[in-house]
Amino acid sequence: MQVNNCVRRETFPCIDVKHECYIVPDVDVKPELVSLMMISETAPADSSDYYYAKKNPLFQQTTVQAFKNAGADVSSIWDLVDLGAYFTTAVKCGKIGYGIKSGTIKECSHLLEKEIALFSDVKVFMLMGAVAIKAVNYISKRSGEGRVIPPGSTYKIRNQEYFFQGKRVFPSYLQAGPSFFIERSKRRMITEDISIALSLLK
Repeated sequence: MQVNNCVRRETFPCIDVKHECYIVPDVDVKPELVSLMMISETAPADSSDYYYAKKNPLFQQTTVQAFKNAGADVSSIWDLVDLGAYFTTAVKCGKIGYGIKSGTIKECSHLLEKEIALFSDVKVFMLMGAVAIKAVNYISKRSGEGRVIPPGSTYKIRNQEYFFQGKRVFPSYLQAGPSFFIERSKRRMITEDISIALSLLK
């Protein structure tokens, strides 16, 4: 299955993102083999930094490092794909400024909802940062499930168990891109969250 052939946007109403940076994963995957979906914030400003880009893109570097920190024996994004992981973003365009408006996250969550629906065998969702958490909350509320992740600082709420569509959900911190290197305490929590998530897949 080619994901970007299944999930498409026809219009681009949001004004606080770079539409020229629009990316839906251009990757051929077998949905039945995907057991972990990691959802990060937004597409990168440069498409060559995206997860599945050629060579050694930044999103791949930081994500592989995060999984290695958690004990995974991997050296590329494709090693992680072989383990059953799938990577995407909550917002499919790149950021203009520091933050993303709630309306943009809500609008793009419709695309993410279609994307999630492709992977019925997922056992674990990892929501990497506030944007991903908001997006999944929007999806869950539309379906009638209500809010998945409660409001509050991630470090205060992350040690509780949450479920979305009957699957375990981990609210965590952004692992994709340069922000991964900024705070050691957040890297430690990302490591812990990935480690627990991987243990649930065994």
